[in-house]
Amino acid sequence: MQSTIRFGREKLILIIMAMIVVMPQGVMAKSGFEKWIEEFYPVAQKEGIQKSTYEIAFAGITEPDARVLEKAAYQPEFKTKIWDYVDARVNSLSIKEGMRMDKYYSRTLDSVVKKFGIQRSVLLAIWSMESNFGNVLKRPERLHYVPRALATLAYKDDRRKKFARSQLIASLKILQDGDVDKDQLTGSWAGAMGHTQFIPTSYLAYGVDMDGNGRRDIWNSIPDALATAANLLHKNGWRPGKTWGYEVELPNNKGGVARYEGETKLLSEWQELGFKRPHTKGYPRPGEKAVFKLLAGENGPGFLMMKNFFVLKRYNNADAYALGVGLLADRIAGFDGMVQSWPRPPGSLSFDAKFEVQRLLKKQGHYHGKIDGYLGKGTRTAIKSYQEREGLKVDGEPNQNLLKNLQQ
Repeated sequence: MQSTIRFGREKLILIIMAMIVVMPQGVMAKSGFEKWIEEFYPVAQKEGIQKSTYEIAFAGITEPDARVLEKAAYQPEFKTKIWDYVDARVNSLSIKEGMRMDKYYSRTLDSVVKKFGIQRSVLLAIWSMESNFGNVLKRPERLHYVPRALATLAYKDDRRKKFARSQLIASLKILQDGDVDKDQLTGSWAGAMGHTQFIPTSYLAYGVDMDGNGRRDIWNSIPDALATAANLLHKNGWRPGKTWGYEVELPNNKGGVARYEGETKLLSEWQELGFKRPHTKGYPRPGEKAVFKLLAGENGPGFLMMKNFFVLKRYNNADAYALGVGLLADRIAGFDGMVQSWPRPPGSLSFDAKFEVQRLLKKQGHYHGKIDGYLGKGTRTAIKSYQEREGLKVDGEPNQNLLKNLQQ
């Protein structure tokens, strides 16, 4: 009898131990990410985030966003040259679409320009550069739920941890304020949101309710999105009615012009040194200061950058970005484009030729992306696939020889 009881007790103990082992792995166990979310709430609470907001924000989220980690870890296989960067953003398609949007949103732009003093063409250029006039937002497969994306970076990415934590709290404030519903709080893998791609802290600092509906909404309201962009430029010192800078021809200087890069002088002083605008155009305000920049080396054109160029860099701190906005804005406004050529390598492709490469790659089944003239990772992978099939050198480089092979 006692042996039977002992056996029963031992069996019960074994069952209980098995339940203890199995249950945490199944129902009861929480992932490391879930624990991090729980532990981060006191930090968010100190910044004014209510428990109810926090619970709504992370309801049903148990794992990090794997796509965010992939994009954060991705290192480009090639370095984008300035001419490739500009080609992809300042071209016949973006100029034509910018002009079309100028007419379509004429009244909205009139109101924003009147309130903030930013040229309409500059706002249109930013909208184009940031989201292709909102077309990026129409591709949900490329968007991320912002709180989850930022929590993923804060949890897993040591390089971006500080940035991600501050942006996460800001995104929760946006949700708590009711400017946008949870299912619309989407953006890039690093948290840039809406038509004009604002990170959460910048949205809180510069967001504008331009359409007067009581909410700042850069995801769905074009007036709000454009006004928010204009407000950022305005508050960072934009000079209304003035240019971002000038393309200049380089003087024949035995000492080399590179030594002047980064220097600030009056436009009249640059003129005396031989830094002149193409076609003998003068400087409208020679008494203003400008910074000299070489964005493609001494064999390329030079640029004298004005105050507004550096204000554009407050939007995106990259010379190439600010130049792209400036050049595209000029073309949308009806001004001429660059006069001088970039120092492209022999055999490099024009914008139209890049379109043709993508079209032919798609026709032959190698490329499945958009034909947009931007030869990014997808196009270069397709080029490699084609080169491998044809027994060519597999380097993913688009050039005239590649185009000739595709045409044959």
